[in-house]
Amino acid sequence: MADHNLLGQEGERQAMLYLMHKGYTLHDHNWRSGHLEIDIVAEWHGEIVFVEVKTRSNETFASAAEAVTMHKKRNLIAAARAYLAYHHLTDQPYSYDIITVVGTAPPFQITHLCHAYSEEKVLYSSNK
Repeated sequence: MADHNLLGQEGERQAMLYLMHKGYTLHDHNWRSGHLEIDIVAEWHGEIVFVEVKTRSNETFASAAEAVTMHKKRNLIAAARAYLAYHHLTDQPYSYDIITVVGTAPPFQITHLCHAYSEEKVLYSSNK
């Protein structure tokens, strides 16, 4: 497996550990519906949280959070809606977070962007 794939897997593992340490309940990891994927599904005080994890060895050229494009956000929203329907949770409150993991080995720099974006702003944005 390529080094960047291994770093990505480690980043997701670090993000899950971070969330558990903060008191989140983890529900799923790498949940798929067709070609759509959600990195982490967690719960925080009754709210389902869909988490996109971006891991980078450094942020020399751009921040890791900038890698979550409008297209990626739209795919995450579609995946989240599929998850909610599949698990009969359509009445449950939910949100979208981004966790960035930066570094090549522990200790990583972890940044958690809670409620990073809303469906309304993403779905009705003219940006592709």
